[in-house]
Amino acid sequence: MVDEQVAEWDGVTLRSSLKDRYAAERDRLADAARDGNWRTVFEVLDEHAAWVNTARLEGSSGYTPLHQAAWHGVPAETADRLLAYGAARTLRTSDGDRAVDIAERRGHRHLAGLLDPAPKHPLPQDAAARLTGHLHRLIRHRAGLTDGSDLATRQRMRLPEVEALTELGHPACWFPVPGMYGGFKIVLRGGELIVDSWIRVVGGSERTDRVTADGVLLQEGGRL
Repeated sequence: MVDEQVAEWDGVTLRSSLKDRYAAERDRLADAARDGNWRTVFEVLDEHAAWVNTARLEGSSGYTPLHQAAWHGVPAETADRLLAYGAARTLRTSDGDRAVDIAERRGHRHLAGLLDPAPKHPLPQDAAARLTGHLHRLIRHRAGLTDGSDLATRQRMRLPEVEALTELGHPACWFPVPGMYGGFKIVLRGGELIVDSWIRVVGGSERTDRVTADGVLLQEGGRL
């Protein structure tokens, strides 16, 4: 039976988007992964599993705990535990490196097979890139503000990436947007995305849009 659990994509990158205590815990996670303190990493992830794919708040490298594990050349058991929390093998750093690329460059060959992406719902790379680009346009449209900006861009959020969905048994994620009082449920179905979104404080805001490799098909008809 396919696991129907919906993963959470935590796209927060700004310290100002979090309460102080959560920002401190995110710092604790990033520091521990950088220093190879895996006991602390797992203590934080036990409380906040959705942070497994996050990087340092307002950092520049884009390293998640799995990237740090690859850099350190951790035992396979440690990497496997991060994967069990939902660490995505396909995520790239700011320099475009996946965890497997870092491990191979640093000579940690014992991690290569474990970190090599093995999508359960494979897509051609160009199709995944097009879906991701159109999805991001839809998110910015739905999170739009009256001044012409949007909450996702204003908060410099890391938006969901379709390649990461291909790794999941049930290829779906929930993407909350701070300040929107709601967010997006994104499901990969075949070669397209079904995107449900809503704003809890606005009655009747619930809608379903489709994203294909060719663009966004809006619920009310037409394209975005």
